Amino acid sequence: MAETDLIKLYSGRILELAADIPRTGQLSAPQARVTRRSPLCGSNVTVDVVLREGRIAEFAQDVRACALGQAAASVVGAHAIGRSRAEIERARDELAAMLQGNGPAPAAPFEELAVLIPAQAFQNRHRSILLALEATAEAMAEAERAACA
Repeated sequence: MAETDLIKLYSGRILELAADIPRTGQLSAPQARVTRRSPLCGSNVTVDVVLREGRIAEFAQDVRACALGQAAASVVGAHAIGRSRAEIERARDELAAMLQGNGPAPAAPFEELAVLIPAQAFQNRHRSILLALEATAEAMAEAERAACA
């Protein structure tokens, strides 16, 4: 890993996103709360959701991750409201494929995750980058199951 690779990885935009994560904290009455953790680096993200008609109506996240995981959570937090589980899962799968070098950046409204393309070369960071979308998808599935019970 060259020093220039690290400089590219931690670009100004990634650091800006990491410094300004929307919708942080916890909801007072979430339908589901899910924490996902990356065992490799110890990063974790906890997501609270409230769904209405199958879409995220309320969203909060507690992000304890590296700058890359924080940047991804920032993009997710900015666009989570109004999304269906299918949209969140599609963004998660597209982000995973992008990180593996097998696909383009996620489609709108998550296209800003393209800023993380330089992380493709750093496989040890992929789990941290995926945490926010994984936790959101899992929380949505849990909320849907609870509503049917």
